[in-house]
Amino acid sequence: MQIAPKIGTVHEKVFTADMSRCVDFAEWNGPTVLATPWLIWNLEYAALELLQPYLDAGEMSVGVRVEMDHLSPTPPGQTVTCRARVVHADGPVVAFQVEAHDDSDLIARGLHKRRVVSASRFTVAVQRKQIDNSTSAEDNDR
Repeated sequence: MQIAPKIGTVHEKVFTADMSRCVDFAEWNGPTVLATPWLIWNLEYAALELLQPYLDAGEMSVGVRVEMDHLSPTPPGQTVTCRARVVHADGPVVAFQVEAHDDSDLIARGLHKRRVVSASRFTVAVQRKQIDNSTSAEDNDR
């Protein structure tokens, strides 16, 4: 990444809180609401999409930190807008203020950091772990 996004650059990702993204608390006499992991995923993805045009060939970005407060429940069917705004860039690490709103109010806010890495080196690191794990599993079977 030769040129980082400017501080204040914003990107939004919009989705519907459909049942596949919700958790059902009926067992505890509670309602069905948007699940926190899906909210985090969409906030992170907004930052990923913002950073994508700034990457050089052979680069990708990976999430390295998420701090988020889930402030308010979102019932199924509501539209959720996730916003990522660049607040700091230091070499390969870019920090984003993230927030999400549903049809009624602010439902989440926090900080997300992404690191720009070599896609091929990242792939090799993942493959190395897969090989190490399969070798360990084979050793355990003996």
